[in-house]
Amino acid sequence: MQWSILWQGRQNDSREHCLINRNDSGYKIDSVIIGKQHDIIYRVEYTLLLNSLWETLSFRISSIHNSVVQLLEYTSDGKGNWFDNGEAVPRLEGCLDLDLPLTPLTNSLAVNRLGLQEGEEKSAHVVYVDLFAEKVSPVNQKYRRLSASEYNYQNVPNDFEAVITMDEFGFVKDYPTLFLQTGCVTI
Repeated sequence: MQWSILWQGRQNDSREHCLINRNDSGYKIDSVIIGKQHDIIYRVEYTLLLNSLWETLSFRISSIHNSVVQLLEYTSDGKGNWFDNGEAVPRLEGCLDLDLPLTPLTNSLAVNRLGLQEGEEKSAHVVYVDLFAEKVSPVNQKYRRLSASEYNYQNVPNDFEAVITMDEFGFVKDYPTLFLQTGCVTI
């Protein structure tokens, strides 16, 4: 199955086109984001590989913003052990998901992997990629399922909280003040 999703950034004047392909072994996600944050115009392309349990196995992110070009390629065993060009990255140990704050897609990873029941809450340890600060770091987040489609999301170190609405496929539909899904087609 394949999904083609469009998201509009509310805060950063961005557009994203994301293709998600599912097969027996897992998911391959390819996406392009263009946008402007303050005076920074950016373009980001990313590819994620996930197993069938929504555990992140690798990510590749290429970006350009104000003439700064970046390429990040990390792999994982899906159990929280990360590698950068084959070298272990101990500071990311225990992180199971990726959080790229320029897209709502990465919130979908934790929501689907956690498989929460209504009223249930769990923590997610994530690899947080801040392209503008050129920083990759571990971050703790919490998700609580409020209803069939709503999740309370907390970024613990930043005291940020939002109620995110998911669509029927498990992808972010509405992330108040930040992102809105403007189209989703299954192929």
